[in-house]
Amino acid sequence: MSLSRAPRRTLLAVGVLTAAVALSACSGDNNGKSGGGGNTNFVTNTGGVSTVAKGERTAPNDIVGETLDGKRLDVADLKGKVVVLNAWGSWCGPCRAEAPHFAKVAKDLKGQDVEFVGLNTRDPNKQPAIAFEEDYGVPYPSLYDPQGKLILFGFPKGTLNPQAIPSTVVLDKEGKIAARSLMALDEKKLRSMIEPLLKEK
Repeated sequence: MSLSRAPRRTLLAVGVLTAAVALSACSGDNNGKSGGGGNTNFVTNTGGVSTVAKGERTAPNDIVGETLDGKRLDVADLKGKVVVLNAWGSWCGPCRAEAPHFAKVAKDLKGQDVEFVGLNTRDPNKQPAIAFEEDYGVPYPSLYDPQGKLILFGFPKGTLNPQAIPSTVVLDKEGKIAARSLMALDEKKLRSMIEPLLKEK
């Protein structure tokens, strides 16, 4: 029995998207240049962080699922706070390099209007990812996204979407995509993405 055309097209699309994530995973490209094509209203500064002006931002699609500890998390429920979304995998060297910085900044900003959410991808089971979070003292939840569906489909085309592992996308207090980096971040660069959004009215 052959597959119908619709499922075949769906499988092909998923295969192409999976390949795109695989090719860009743990990218060593530090220039921060972004794709998306068309009329994107964002700029990339020399530090590799792309930003969107307040009036031109777009909300992400649904980013909801089960966390590594088995709880349900919907990023839309965090509206009203700045939300830092970090795409990572336990297998990724640059992710290990940036993890201590994320853990420190998350702890330092606890109690302020900031929430951190990890997007754990391409870990075939949870154990390595859980061990990673324990090793680095990560104090915030991560959505378990082994096939990268949240990363691929959670961000509208033409917006600042994750295109590599690691990637970091920051949402403003209105839940809209405001900034993105496509490389491992140190504490200074991470704070530079968050602090301007905390000051917005």
